[in-house]
Amino acid sequence: MTNDTQVLINQATEAAAKAHAPYSKFRVGAIAVAADGTTYVGCNVENAAFGASVCAEVNAMTTAVAHGVTEIDSVAVVCLDGAPCTPCGGCRQVMREFGVKRIVMLDGTGTIVEMSLDDLLPNSFGTESIANAMDAQVNSEIEQQSRATGS
Repeated sequence: MTNDTQVLINQATEAAAKAHAPYSKFRVGAIAVAADGTTYVGCNVENAAFGASVCAEVNAMTTAVAHGVTEIDSVAVVCLDGAPCTPCGGCRQVMREFGVKRIVMLDGTGTIVEMSLDDLLPNSFGTESIANAMDAQVNSEIEQQSRATGS
């Protein structure tokens, strides 16, 4: 269990070496760190049917979820075939779902960069967005019922 950035980068680099990327040749590894410090490894897994491919970050986070994790503190991501390698929009949205606070990456010079999810995904859509939409729908239905009954 670690939260040391260099260790996370090293682990993500090892994971990237195991990626299945025969089409893009873009090998990515990721480490998800649960709130308790336990780490979970992921790498990208490509498929000839591109929509069935899985990003390294999502692979690591869903592995954590499969182990019962409900809150992920950090995600480290490394690409062996190009830097910087920031998470795609879908990965950012999954990070939002599990409360990721910190993303650790390498810049183009190999320097470790840490960013918050708010930096990568400002004004994001999350569970409270759904709750607000549901509240608005319920309020609208109540208004409609009131008008229909004249109350």
